[in-house]
Amino acid sequence: MTNINKITGKVWKFGDNVDTDVIIPGKYLRTTDLNIFAAHVLEGIDPQFSKKVQKGDIIVAGENFGCGSSREQAPLALKYVGVACVVAGSFARIFFRNAINVGLPIIEAKIGCKEGDIIEIDLENGIIVHEGVEYTATKLPDFLREILADGGLVEHRKRAGVV
Repeated sequence: MTNINKITGKVWKFGDNVDTDVIIPGKYLRTTDLNIFAAHVLEGIDPQFSKKVQKGDIIVAGENFGCGSSREQAPLALKYVGVACVVAGSFARIFFRNAINVGLPIIEAKIGCKEGDIIEIDLENGIIVHEGVEYTATKLPDFLREILADGGLVEHRKRAGVV
């Protein structure tokens, strides 16, 4: 079990309606190789993103993050490239569920920050701190944080002895 309740990292900013086609373009879905997903993540918006992002960085986006197709490769690509958490004003419901299932922490909040800033996320209490200002986020229920802490739904079920 991983402590996912406190996350601190550098911000990458994106706007509204970041869809799963730009998170991981469909032409890369003929494989299950996570290295390929990571190499091309978000190239539809920033072709150099995968080369610039570092393990532990945080994406902060606007409304409707993860809209589009229901591909679970989108949150997998973000997780595998090292994104520690995605903060968005809102998430497409299927992306939200897929992110939890693959163990990618996400949280809904609207925060004022710019790219390169450092933010602190308290998933347990639904608080995000940026330059001393606290923002209230939608608090994840305990059972979802437990799935995230176990690394995703499959690992969570294995831990429970069900799978």
